[in-house]
Amino acid sequence: MPRRRRRRGPDYSTLQRKGSLPVWAQISWRALFVVALLGVAVAVHWFERDGLRDNFDGHISFLDVVYFTMISVTTTGYGDIAPVSDQARLFDALIVTPIRIFAVLIFLGTAYSFVFKRTWDRWRMAIIQRNLHDHIVVAGYGTSGNQAVDELIARGTDASCIVVMDAEAAALERAESLGCAVMQADATRDKTLTAVRIDRARAMIVSAGSDDTSILITLTARHLAHDIPISVTVRNSDNELLARQAGATTVINPVSFAGLLLAGSTHGEHIADYLADLATSSGRVQLAERMIGPDEHGKPLSEVSKGIAVRLYRQGKPYGFWEPEAEMLISGDVIVEIVPTTKAEAEPR
Repeated sequence: MPRRRRRRGPDYSTLQRKGSLPVWAQISWRALFVVALLGVAVAVHWFERDGLRDNFDGHISFLDVVYFTMISVTTTGYGDIAPVSDQARLFDALIVTPIRIFAVLIFLGTAYSFVFKRTWDRWRMAIIQRNLHDHIVVAGYGTSGNQAVDELIARGTDASCIVVMDAEAAALERAESLGCAVMQADATRDKTLTAVRIDRARAMIVSAGSDDTSILITLTARHLAHDIPISVTVRNSDNELLARQAGATTVINPVSFAGLLLAGSTHGEHIADYLADLATSSGRVQLAERMIGPDEHGKPLSEVSKGIAVRLYRQGKPYGFWEPEAEMLISGDVIVEIVPTTKAEAEPR
């Protein structure tokens, strides 16, 4: 018998788009909506004015109807004009009361959206900007930037120490939900990078989606922060040199790196798996970089490694563990080693 296809529930995912109306237009249409609701209430009260009683002069004028509608909607209720017929009381109970609730909610929502929330956000962001120090700036929150932030958090970086910048508000929603500070702005501008305190940042990751934009961001950041490490992704190999000339410390080409993994996999089915294991915090091993301690001077590289030392950097030049320079470490040396992750150390043997 053919298998019955399982019915899927309805998909409630909806498209989202930033509103195109300016602030004054949004406030105006809300005010007009409230006025329209009040107009409906005034009109019905006028046509049903026989159901109202004026305790002052006994005559209900149009001004009295407007006055009674306004004090009813605002729940003031002085008692000088009151509904006496069943129709008038029913209208006030079923129509005026919802209008009152809608009007209050609209005014409160408008005040919150355009006054309190903006003032609060501006004050809160001013404090965050003033206290930014030793943070990581991520320019571009596409696929690569998204994964970079996830990996940083997985490796123990506090999300509050990550500042994500992107031109699209929708792209920043997930970063904000993770606890990162976000800014919707153009990262190629000096003013923007100054606002995120690029000069006091620990590092910067640039993944703008296009090589020219990434290189321009790098150039701007290097102009403002001379010593900050900058990691950049470029897709065209011809732009790797340009990115380095712009000031990038590390240039990563995801396309060529994927090709290297594919080529390596043809020489052994576990090579690509191990390389991927090294690159992520969720694996059993990971690459670690550190500067040697004072007690490690004069020792060979093989004795100071906490795992397996694979490379030595001396004055910016790399040396392999088999080269003579690795036989004796000196002050300022940086080593790269393969160490087990905390997860692997906790696994039973």
